[in-house]
Amino acid sequence: MQIFFKCNGEWVHQNEHVSEESLDESSGLKVREVFINVTRQQVEDFHGPEDYWCQCVAWSHLGTSKSRKASVRIAYLRKNFEQDPQGREVPIEGMIVLHCRPPEGVPAAEVEWLKNEEPIDSEQDENIDTRADHNLIIRQARLSDSGNYTCMAANIVAKRRSLSATVVVYVNGGWSSWTEWSACNVRCGRGWQKRSRTCTNPAPLNGGAFCEGMSVQKITCTSLCPVDGSWEVWSEWSVCSPECEHLRIRECTAPPPRNGGKFCEGLSQESENCTDGLCILDKKPLHEIKPQSIENASDIALYSGLGAAVVAVAVLVIGVTLYRRSQSDYGVDVIDSSALTGGFQTFNFKTVRQGNPLLLNSSMQPDLTVSRTYSGPICLQDPLDKELMTESSLFNPLSDIKVKVQSSFMVSLGVSERAEYHGKNHSGTFPHGNNRSFSTMHPRTKTPYIQNLSSLPTRTELRTTGVFGHLGGRLVMPNTGVSLLIPHGAIPEENSWEIYMSINQGEPSLQSDGSEVLLSPEVTCGPPDMTVTTPFALTIPHCADVSSEHWNIHLKKRTQQGKWEEVMSVEDESTSCYCLLDPFACHVLLDSFGTYALTGEPITDCAVKQLKVAVFGCMSCNSLDYNLRVYCVDNTPWAFQEVVSDERHQGGQLLEEPKLLHFKGNTFSLQISVLDIPPFLWRIKPFTACQEVPFSRVWCSNQQPLHCAFSLERYTPTTTQLSCKICIRQLKGHEQILQVQTSILESERETITFFAQEDSTFPAQTGPKAFKIPYSIRQRICATFDTPNAKGKDWQMLAQKNSINRHRGQ
Repeated sequence: MQIFFKCNGEWVHQNEHVSEESLDESSGLKVREVFINVTRQQVEDFHGPEDYWCQCVAWSHLGTSKSRKASVRIAYLRKNFEQDPQGREVPIEGMIVLHCRPPEGVPAAEVEWLKNEEPIDSEQDENIDTRADHNLIIRQARLSDSGNYTCMAANIVAKRRSLSATVVVYVNGGWSSWTEWSACNVRCGRGWQKRSRTCTNPAPLNGGAFCEGMSVQKITCTSLCPVDGSWEVWSEWSVCSPECEHLRIRECTAPPPRNGGKFCEGLSQESENCTDGLCILDKKPLHEIKPQSIENASDIALYSGLGAAVVAVAVLVIGVTLYRRSQSDYGVDVIDSSALTGGFQTFNFKTVRQGNPLLLNSSMQPDLTVSRTYSGPICLQDPLDKELMTESSLFNPLSDIKVKVQSSFMVSLGVSERAEYHGKNHSGTFPHGNNRSFSTMHPRTKTPYIQNLSSLPTRTELRTTGVFGHLGGRLVMPNTGVSLLIPHGAIPEENSWEIYMSINQGEPSLQSDGSEVLLSPEVTCGPPDMTVTTPFALTIPHCADVSSEHWNIHLKKRTQQGKWEEVMSVEDESTSCYCLLDPFACHVLLDSFGTYALTGEPITDCAVKQLKVAVFGCMSCNSLDYNLRVYCVDNTPWAFQEVVSDERHQGGQLLEEPKLLHFKGNTFSLQISVLDIPPFLWRIKPFTACQEVPFSRVWCSNQQPLHCAFSLERYTPTTTQLSCKICIRQLKGHEQILQVQTSILESERETITFFAQEDSTFPAQTGPKAFKIPYSIRQRICATFDTPNAKGKDWQMLAQKNSINRHRGQ
C-alpha cells in the first residue's frame, strides 16, 4: 500500500511525506498514517481560482482511493465589531433586545455574552435567549437585569470585546390609596379637610416617572358652632301659697344650648314672700296675731297698690304725649293705637303734608290700592348704599306710592305693579361729589348695575427699584406676577445700576386695533438708555388660555413717541428676542429696556380669556342690609390686586376663594345671578337677582375689573348667617359657582387670604441668592450641553424633553 498527497493538482514530492505505521489492536490490521506540512508562505504564494487545497490518494493491488479535498486558509479576526450593543432604558417586565454583530473572521467567531464581566448561561435562565443570530433577548425585564452587558467574539486567532451597553430597568411610580379625610381644621365655622396619598405603590426607581396628579386633596367643611344657652324671661308669679310664698320659673330656651354649648348659669326657679313679711310676725302663725295688726297690714297693702296704679297712669299719659309729638315731625297723624303695644303692626298715614323732606315726592298723593310693597330702610351715610338706591331708582319719582311706618320707626316704600321708572333724577335726592360712574337702568330691560373701577381715583403707576451689579439679580413686583431677571455678567464689572420696574395703573395707553385685545399689564423697565451685554429675562403674566391654537399673540413695545410697535409674534422665530409662553405668564429675553405688553388676536371663536371671579361682602349702614359685589377680572395677579386694594378701602371681605372662568370669544354675554337665598331669612332687592354684562365689556376690559352688586336684606337682626350661590356663566359657554357661606358678624367671620406672601418681603434680590442654580453649576451645565453630542445629549434634546423646541435656531 502506498499513500501520496496531491496539492492544487500537483503531486507532493515523496521526501515531504512523513509516514507512521501502527497496529490496530482490535482488528490486528496494520495502519499507516502519512503527514505533510503546509506553510503560511505556500498558502500566500498560491494564486488560483480556489483556496489552497490538498488531497490524499492511496492505492494497492486492490485498487485506488481518494479522500475529499481539504482547504487551507489563513485564519484572522478583525478588531471592530460590525454592530456594538446599545444601552437601553426599559420599564419593568418589558422586553430587552441587545444586538451584536461580531467582527469578520476566519473561521467565523463564536459569540458569548457577559453581564458585569460574568458569563451569561442562557440554559440556566429561561428568561434569557442568546441563540438568535448572536443577539441577547430578555423576555421580561427584572430589576436584577440592570447592568453592563458586553459581547465577546473569539476564534482560533484572537478574542474581541464590544463596547459595554448599560441596561437600566426602571419602575414608574404608582399612587398608594388615599388616606381617610382628616378632621375639620377648625372647631367652629368654615374650614377644610384634607387627605393624602404617597407615590410608593410602587415608588419610582432607576429614573422612573413620578406619579402624575396631586398628592394632597382639600375640601371645605363646616363645623357647627357651639351655642351657649340663654334664659327666657321670668314667668309670672304664682298664686300665694299657704306658706305665704309664691314662685316664678324660667327655662334655658332662648336659645337652648346646642352643639356642646354651655347650659345657662343661675337658678331656674325663684321664690319669695308674697305678703312683704306680713304673713309671719314674731315667728307666730297668722291666727295668733291680734285683729288690729291684721287690719293695719291690710291698709298698708291697699295704699301701696293705689300708689303704684297712679304712677303707671301718669307714665302712660306722658308716653302717649311724647309719641304724638314725634309723629308730628313726620307730617302724619297716627290713627292706630297699636303704637302703644310695642308690636309690629303697620300704620297708615291719613294725609301727606306739603314740604316734608323725608318723603320722596311731597306733592304726590298716596295710592292705597297698591298690590305690592317693598320694605327697606333708608340710609344716607354709606355712599355705596346711595349708589344702590340710585341704581334701583328708589329715589326717582314714582307714579304710584304709599308709605308705611312700622312700630320700629322704619320707613318703607311701596311700589305698585304698574310703577314705571323715569330717567331723570330730582335734584337733592342724591348727594353730590361722588366720583363713581354707573350704567343706566332701563325701565323695561332692567340692564344690570355695573361699576367700572377704572373710574376710581387710583395711582397711575406701581413701581419698585433695586441696585444691581456684575453678579446680577432679580427684581420682583410683589403680588403682580411681574419680575425681571438680570443674569450674571449682564452689567460690566465695577459698575452698578439702579434698575426700576413699574406697572401702568391708569387707563391703558395701548389702544386695541380691530379684534386685538390686551392680555397683560403694561410693564415698564428701565433706565431706557442702559445697555446690557447679556439679554435679561422679563416675566409678564397674561390671561389667555394658550392650551389650544386659537390665539395669535404678539409682544409689543412702546416707542419714545408713545406709539406701540410689534416686537415679535410669540409663535414665530425671531433673532432679536426669544419668547417662552407658559399657561399663565410669558418669559421674554430682551436686550433693551422699555415698556412692553402682550396683545392677542383671536383666530377662531374658540379663543378663551381666563377670568378670575370673586365675591366680596360688607354690611350696609343699615344693620339689616348686606351688600354682595361680584368681580370679573382678567386672570392676572396685578388685576386682582387692584380689586383687593379697592375692597380694603371699602371694608369688603372676600367670601369665597376666587375661581377661574373660561370666557370664549363667541360674542355671547356674561350672566351673574344669585341663587338659593334662604327663604324667611333673607330677601334680595328688586331687579337685582340676575344681571347681564355685554360681551364687549368683558372681552375688551383691558385689565380693568368689572363688577356687579347685589343687595340683600335680612328679615330680623337675629339672622347672622348667610348662605347662597353666585352663578357666573357665559351664554353657550363655561359656568362657575361661588358658594357663599359666611357670618355677617365681623367677629365670627373667617378671613380668606388674598395673596401668598412670597417675594413680598424682598422685592429686590442681588447676587447668587437670586438664582436657584449656583453660577458654577450653571457653567458646568452649559459646558455639557453647548457641544453637540452624537447621542443627542445637547440643548436641542433638552428643549425637546421640555416641549419648547420650536425655536431650533436659538
